[in-house]
Amino acid sequence: MDSIGHNVVQFRLPMLPHPDEVEWNAVVNGEEASIFIESNAILLDVLRDRIGSLGTKRGCDMGTCGCCSVLIDGEPRLSCLTLAVEVNGAAITTVEGLADGHHLHPIQQTFAEFGGSQCGFCTPGFLVVISALLSDNPQPDEEEIKGAIEGNLCRCTGFQQIVDSVKAASDILVSGDGVEDSTSPKSDPHPGFGGK
Repeated sequence: MDSIGHNVVQFRLPMLPHPDEVEWNAVVNGEEASIFIESNAILLDVLRDRIGSLGTKRGCDMGTCGCCSVLIDGEPRLSCLTLAVEVNGAAITTVEGLADGHHLHPIQQTFAEFGGSQCGFCTPGFLVVISALLSDNPQPDEEEIKGAIEGNLCRCTGFQQIVDSVKAASDILVSGDGVEDSTSPKSDPHPGFGGK
């Protein structure tokens, strides 16, 4: 009713027609996914909101920061610039899919050891892109490392710790020694703090 008491009917017209729903199938981190999505859905939104891959970060939404990087059939892509329907049927790897069970990928282990991760927001994108680099080239030189990560931004590390992490991960991959099982028992690093 308006101020005079007349019934007023309000019509709300959508600005755009609602997108169609389409079936979307993919293998995400080794698991089959089959869901219905809006035909114009961005891959980043599908991975985070529908699949639950919260490691894939929303940064700039413009393809300039690299936080949302994922692997599509083994190749790094920006999920904020990729329509989900474009990768229907693909194998998608997010940061959650890099580890082998509880065994970290070498780049995950060395990021922790060498300070490649500080605030952590950009870390998933770096890990995904670097894993692709090391898969293609287990012994990259410093220029190749810098070239591979040039689309990823970090405001905390100054990038040297990231480059050092990649070199250390490369050493692990080339030597074949593997990464220490992060779940194996460790001695107390602070034995003097036992409360005595």
